[in-house]
Amino acid sequence: MSKRIFPHGFVWGAATSAYQIEGAWDQDGKGESIWDRFAHTPGKVLNGDTGDVAADHYHRWPEDIALMQQIGLKAYRFSIAWTRILPEGCGRVNPAGLDFYERLVDGLLAAGITPYPTLFHWDLPQALEDEGGWSNRKTAYAFAEFTDAISRRLGDRIRDWTTHNEVTCASLLGYQLGIHAPGICDWYTALRAAHHLLLSHGLAVQALRANCPKADVGFVIDPIPAEPASDAPQDYAAYRWFDGHHNRWFLDPLYGREYPADVVSEHIRRGHLPKGLDFLQAGDYDLISQPLDYLGLNYYRRGVLRAGSEDLINNIAPTANPPEGFTETGWEIYPQGLFYLLLQVWLTYRPRQIYITENGASFSDAPDENGRVRDERRIAYLHGHLAAAHRAIEAGVPLKGYFVWSFMDNFEWAMGYSQRFGLVWVDYASGRRLLKDSALWYRQVIEANAIPD
Repeated sequence: MSKRIFPHGFVWGAATSAYQIEGAWDQDGKGESIWDRFAHTPGKVLNGDTGDVAADHYHRWPEDIALMQQIGLKAYRFSIAWTRILPEGCGRVNPAGLDFYERLVDGLLAAGITPYPTLFHWDLPQALEDEGGWSNRKTAYAFAEFTDAISRRLGDRIRDWTTHNEVTCASLLGYQLGIHAPGICDWYTALRAAHHLLLSHGLAVQALRANCPKADVGFVIDPIPAEPASDAPQDYAAYRWFDGHHNRWFLDPLYGREYPADVVSEHIRRGHLPKGLDFLQAGDYDLISQPLDYLGLNYYRRGVLRAGSEDLINNIAPTANPPEGFTETGWEIYPQGLFYLLLQVWLTYRPRQIYITENGASFSDAPDENGRVRDERRIAYLHGHLAAAHRAIEAGVPLKGYFVWSFMDNFEWAMGYSQRFGLVWVDYASGRRLLKDSALWYRQVIEANAIPD
């Protein structure tokens, strides 16, 4: 059987985030996050689900590391809950929180698994949100304080740090559409939040360089490769606007450019920036564009834009029945989009290294009568996207690794527990874990450092 072989040293991993798997939401001195507050607010999350217990990873992490070893993972991407370290967002440090992540990191290293921690995956301390959250410039400096505290404790053991995960979602879903925490619906607030998220990234990079001078530092974003639905000028305008406010608005300043002038003008025209970029201060662009060692890209879907749909974050499929179908989130399966995204980002911004930091699909396959989860659709999905990644490597993209989303079934934000993305099936009532067929397939891929043609 012929194979597509990946470069020597290619990093094979899986990813999670703190709120989605840890549980123990109010234990051992942890403070309240905006997702604790949001999920406990009636009507915000499907079926009233919360992350109070989730997959109980906080108590079951040794078992989870053992499962990672069974799969053969070389790396594990996880996030650190800010409120476990600084319960009020700044000031008082909680030793129990530092101890938990130290145990987790030491356990991973003992198992031969490289930790790839992310410092922010959306669970902002509620105490900071009460003062304006990411719309308040002070929050960026609080994030730098948090970064300093955790990197001083673990900087001698971690060689790969990520500052933020998907600031696009944190700002636009949380502050503009209001479908994620903190649930605010205001364009101007969202744009202020986006700026301060980017600013906090730059400040965090400085703290990491000071405390971990030998570490690689990166940033993770979720640009959606977009295209117009037709050649009509109206559809092209919709595409241009979506690509501008969802993709270029974040990547341009990250790589030493200013906010794109065409998007600034359109925001002003639409009334989103009544006083222009009044939150931008002298020196901000320099802080935001700190040199990076890698860029992480999260890919799930493309955007096909039609006039009138340009403010939607969700994928708009070109047909009612796309050739490869949909995942159970309703997202079109389109592996080619990953190839296009990798090539576009590399050619436009020239990051030193790129990782696919999230890629996966929701399918609800459950254990059969023999206790086996036959998730063939997920295997086909992963194979198709890995083939696209391999094609990008052949085209010259400096792709260094791939992280499946996700390691285990978890709390899927506003969709609660209705979606299952994991390689590991979780019985939420008992906490029982079970490797799915996709996990066994992924183990073979890792062992061979290749996928079959």
